Amino acid sequence: MFGPRTLPAPPGQKTLQTRVFFHHQARAPRHAPAAALALCLLLPGCLAAPSAPLAPAAVAAHRAGQSLSREVATPVLARIAPTAAATAMATYGRWDRLALFAFMLANNPDIAAARAAIASAEAARRASRVRPGPFLSLSGEYAGASPDASPWLYGAAIDLPIDSGGRRASRLRLADLTVVAARYDYAETVWTVRGNLRQGLLDRLIGEARRDAAAAILAVRQRQFDAVARRVAAGAASRAELERVRADAADALHRQADALTEITAGNAAIAAALGVPVAEVAGQAFSWDTLAAPEPIADVGAAARDAAVAARADVLRAATAYDQAEADLRGEIARQYPALSVGAGYSWDHGLVRLPFNLGLTLPPLDGNRSNVRTALARRAEAGTRLEASVAAAQVAIDSAVAASLVARAALDRVRQRELPAAQRLAQQADNELKAGSIDTSEWAAAQAGALLARLSELDALMAVHGADGQLEAALRRPVAGPERAIGPRLEGMQ
Repeated sequence: MFGPRTLPAPPGQKTLQTRVFFHHQARAPRHAPAAALALCLLLPGCLAAPSAPLAPAAVAAHRAGQSLSREVATPVLARIAPTAAATAMATYGRWDRLALFAFMLANNPDIAAARAAIASAEAARRASRVRPGPFLSLSGEYAGASPDASPWLYGAAIDLPIDSGGRRASRLRLADLTVVAARYDYAETVWTVRGNLRQGLLDRLIGEARRDAAAAILAVRQRQFDAVARRVAAGAASRAELERVRADAADALHRQADALTEITAGNAAIAAALGVPVAEVAGQAFSWDTLAAPEPIADVGAAARDAAVAARADVLRAATAYDQAEADLRGEIARQYPALSVGAGYSWDHGLVRLPFNLGLTLPPLDGNRSNVRTALARRAEAGTRLEASVAAAQVAIDSAVAASLVARAALDRVRQRELPAAQRLAQQADNELKAGSIDTSEWAAAQAGALLARLSELDALMAVHGADGQLEAALRRPVAGPERAIGPRLEGMQ
């Protein structure tokens, strides 16, 4: 009989001890299964994962049951913007942009998937720290004409790879960078969804204002049509004039239909960003405090632009990709050299106990791994080019957004300072003249319609301003106006 043997366990695990008995008599083969079973006890404990089937129909049913609830947004809002949480949640039944952003973080499926990718990358990073386990081999031999008491030869050997040097450093560096890349992907996902939410909210609110203005124009055009129709019947106007009024009324009807389409599209975009059915959004009231009076945009100087480019998540993601290519290159260079492993064993050779030791070398490919090194060099050069392209695109996006914001504000000022006041003065004058009996209903309606059309022009210019601000925020990757500026520097899931 042989006593207990203690074998080293993989790092991070306790040393396991088991008794392996090798019987030296001719009946030893009967105990071979028991010996193999005892050797299996050397293996570390296994984790069990319960089955978790996921049916698309069940997922669809769950998503269809989501509701726009303040209970979901409140804890997230308190975490990301504690100073503004009370104000955002006390808007008299209306959802403001900050509260919607908090609900989006908690409930959007794309953001949840990006957050899960961070957790997955962190788990992979922890796993990369675990050194490879030993390789256990069992051997046996039977000599039929052996003069010894037992014709059996059997043994066991363990080879332990030496996990160190450039290979290990490259693997750990790649795992660390994967986590960093996942965090930047999360930030980009948040910005993309937030931009969709902002645009959907803008479409909804501006669409409602356009709908109301178009309905007022349609009512005025109907009065004008009735008045001209009476004049045509009395022979005081031509049918061509009546046809022009009818065309103007049809145009107002089309504007109203376009506004309703815009509202529907806005509701769909809001629902998609929040991860709730469209029906949950259609009946909600939303607020945008600075919708009618956009806040002035601070001057984005050269230093601010450079800082914004350096802080953009997509640029940082490209820089991380370059670092990953560099780490991969270091790993391929390390693979030009043999990988070492050490081993020890035990054998019983017809009554003679042997304790062999060995040193193993895993040799590189026949070309010395030069092909893989050249490939890694090309990938690093590609990643560097992509980083340069990402920086250039960010610079162009910021410059274009700043210019578009200035142009849009100039257009809004022109409408509000010239076109709209002039049209409103004519409409007021028409009211006075109609009361005095100096003009008829048709002329009065034309002046009122002109003022309402100027209001539509103002809404178009307002939409352009907020659209340009949205492009500027996307280019800078930070809010430039609104309550979202109260959000702290770190978002949920970015720890």
